[in-house]
Amino acid sequence: MAAENDLDRLTAEEIDMKLAESSLERMMTESESRTLAAHGPIVTYSRKVFIPLTRLCRDVCHYCTFATTPRHAGPAYLSRDEVLEIARAGRDMGCLEALFTLGDRPEDRYAVARDALAVTGHASTLAYLRDMAQAVLDETGLLPHLNPGLMEAADYAMLRPVSASMGLMLESTSDRLCEVGGPHFGSPDKRPSARLATIEEAGRAAVPFTTGLLIGIGETRRERIEALVAIRDLHARYGHIQEVIIQNFRAKADTRMAGHPEPSLDDHLWTIAAARLILEPEMTIQAPPNLHDRAELTALLRAGVNDWGGVSPVTPDHVNPEAPWPHLAILAEATAEAGRTLLQRLAIGPAYARAVDRWADPALATSVRRLVDGRGLPKTDKWSAGQGGPVPDIALDATPQARSGIGAVLAKAGSGSLLDERDIVALFHAEDSDLAAVAATADDLRRATVGHAVTYVVNRNINYTNICLYKCGFCAFSKGSTKAERGPAYRLDLVEIGRRAAEAVERGATEVCLQGGIHPSFDGNTYLDIVAAVRAAAPSIHIHAFSPLEVTHGAQTLGLPLEDYLARLKTAGLSTLPGTAAEILDPEVRALLCPDKLGADEWIEVMRTAHGVGLRSTATIMFGHVDGYEHWARHLLRVRALQTETGGFTEFVPLPFVHMEAPIWRKGRARSGPSYREALLMHAVARIVLHPVITNIQTSWVKMGAEGSRAVLNAGGNDLGGVLMDESITRSAGGQNGQCFDRAQMIALANSVGRPARQRTTLYDPIGQQPTPSLEPLA
Repeated sequence: MAAENDLDRLTAEEIDMKLAESSLERMMTESESRTLAAHGPIVTYSRKVFIPLTRLCRDVCHYCTFATTPRHAGPAYLSRDEVLEIARAGRDMGCLEALFTLGDRPEDRYAVARDALAVTGHASTLAYLRDMAQAVLDETGLLPHLNPGLMEAADYAMLRPVSASMGLMLESTSDRLCEVGGPHFGSPDKRPSARLATIEEAGRAAVPFTTGLLIGIGETRRERIEALVAIRDLHARYGHIQEVIIQNFRAKADTRMAGHPEPSLDDHLWTIAAARLILEPEMTIQAPPNLHDRAELTALLRAGVNDWGGVSPVTPDHVNPEAPWPHLAILAEATAEAGRTLLQRLAIGPAYARAVDRWADPALATSVRRLVDGRGLPKTDKWSAGQGGPVPDIALDATPQARSGIGAVLAKAGSGSLLDERDIVALFHAEDSDLAAVAATADDLRRATVGHAVTYVVNRNINYTNICLYKCGFCAFSKGSTKAERGPAYRLDLVEIGRRAAEAVERGATEVCLQGGIHPSFDGNTYLDIVAAVRAAAPSIHIHAFSPLEVTHGAQTLGLPLEDYLARLKTAGLSTLPGTAAEILDPEVRALLCPDKLGADEWIEVMRTAHGVGLRSTATIMFGHVDGYEHWARHLLRVRALQTETGGFTEFVPLPFVHMEAPIWRKGRARSGPSYREALLMHAVARIVLHPVITNIQTSWVKMGAEGSRAVLNAGGNDLGGVLMDESITRSAGGQNGQCFDRAQMIALANSVGRPARQRTTLYDPIGQQPTPSLEPLA
């Protein structure tokens, strides 16, 4: 339909005229297209419990069965024990949200409410609500969502620290409905001006907010458009409306509107589509799934719905008790029939969870961060990098069918075109069949590029000191002078470094990997002396040493250009560089994660210079902390660009963040590492993005564990890295996958996926064959 994408800039009158010219089918086609473009195939829901704190209310809406009178209500408020009993039952059933439903300021109308509050020592219903929400947070970890009615600035200030989000249905902006005979007559809190003021105040308070329309109570379509435009304009000012519910009126017995006609399915679909076309494309549009038959749910998705709202395995819908929640399996099936995937979300929407510092109180922000993945959706599996144990069951079908969005990106990659940031971000959002298609594409590229062999190197780690001048937020290995820090500080002398290198050769190692903290006494000569000590003790060993941070420190302390210092290291016997200290090559992330460390441009320049003097290196990414998918995409593109320029990277190594002992996590400033889905995708997406310029994708058994590494070998990975005798850095961060993965384990792991294992050198030459010469210095 013409110019439908421009409705978000038109007046209600102009929108009314345009929509009147269009058919429902045409509106739904455009709406579905906008939904998929903004949200992809994902449809969310919140697994929650409903806590009806009080059913007393000062309003008398003519369609409501939730609000009642003291004679029928029993106790005016749920007790603390009753609240916690509901919340604990929800927690035990996998719920993550506690939705507090309650009447609006019942103490203004009922003495029994005032008396009950006095007994508990609270001056108002909102004060009692605050303490109950705090109790639920403290005792169960469920994130409260509050629906307390009309509020002012002071109320938001009181409640924001104990709630992840709040809500108030606008329902309608029609004053006509508040007149005598209207559904809102006698309900002062339903005045449109008062409700709009409450929603606006939420914006000023930076509260993620849920609002919406109740359709079919006597309003016209033009009045629905006016309400949607009011929501649109408030959101444009504050950006705080995280979801808009389009709820259909259901007539209820024993109410004044028991005989009022309910809106038709087409009427509901028209309003959903209108909402999608009027509001910004990224807006979440919700419709309650329990207010429609199972057969009608697919149509709601086509009309523009991308969220089913709260679904409880524990409590009924107290607002619509006659309509039970659909079983989650049924909801997932209906969603799948529309070609979509059902995923759980938190009370705070994904976009707001990703920007939680702005949208949540600091104490609550920590809880949110520790629950979510890079999309802002909850990590529903129990897997964490470095912890070992069983991995989640993700099916990698042999012949997966990607949906249109992911399929288009994979086709673009298959044509040889360079993927851009948006393409790569889309790949990281892959779920279900899309994820399987990404993994299969990556594995096809692996097979065509490097064949079936699974490679590994026999090496030893030598971390010569854990004393460091830097305070990287992710690092639990480095030590300063604080006694509370985990483990003792140490520094190995040159004799001990040499002894360990010689011992590594005796144990069959072909490589030593040397890295350490930036010790206050170290200068450029220190690193030259370390190389000399290793070369003297083990003349044949491959010396893989010194991160770009160490190289930069060495050059600066001697006042040498990078090129001259790297040439000295090479002459002294340095063979290759590890690509660590990269973390995420994006300044937004580094400002939070390692603000005093070398910048992304500096890391790139060290590697460019190293490759220029003939020193190859690995490339890494350390992900799953304060980063997002866009940062991962930028990192991959920077690595690819440098490899296209120099050809000096031997492999790419994804390193999922091990959070358990990381200082930034313990301070509540980082996520709990990537999800297993994200870790698997990082390897597969890296294979696709970096093809064909980087041919080796390595999985870190230290981070992924044996089971995770096995899965990576079916998703584009071809290398298991080194046996890593004496691994200590991941172990310091809380890793539990051991300090060594020996030859027998490497062979067994490769054989378990039907592939042969092959020992290699650091430069990927098979052991026993003529080694490939190092890079010639670039002109």
